[in-house]
Amino acid sequence: MNAHTPVAAPTPSPTQSPSLAPELPDASLAFRAAMRKLAGAVSVLTVGTGDERTGLTATSVTSLSVEPPTLLIAVNRGSSSFAPLLKERSFAINVLRPHHQPIADQFAGKGGLKGPARYQGADWTRLETGAPVLADALAAFDCELEDAIERHSHVIVIGRVVASRITESAQPLLYWAGGYRGLAD
Repeated sequence: MNAHTPVAAPTPSPTQSPSLAPELPDASLAFRAAMRKLAGAVSVLTVGTGDERTGLTATSVTSLSVEPPTLLIAVNRGSSSFAPLLKERSFAINVLRPHHQPIADQFAGKGGLKGPARYQGADWTRLETGAPVLADALAAFDCELEDAIERHSHVIVIGRVVASRITESAQPLLYWAGGYRGLAD
């Protein structure tokens, strides 16, 4: 078996029109199936203030450097949060805990929530840049936008971390194989 073993396209649900199912090359389908086996911590990127607040859910967050403290996140160029991120030039990454699953869904746009509506049902605070920070996040990184590198459908956003905060003795919310998970004790 090679690294690009073809995977059958997912069957559209009864409520989904077959014409809405994306047509992807076999290599893209195999890549997507393989990436679903890579567990990731669930985070929300938050940006903006007041009625301009928005954000998104992501598992594509990683450290880039300790000196200076820097992280990166991949953001879809079509995301409603992309333009505000470039405009504001600051953002926060909030690493979620298992009880934050509804927040992950809200920031993923489930239920049609957009902008400030995604912030409902949680306590928010701010650190250095003024970007919204989830008060009881497992970890929070307050960042200034250092660079945005466009590649394919996404932008690699590099954030210089200006402040961090953690919650001791807490566990992460994980995403694996299309669903949320927790750590087994």
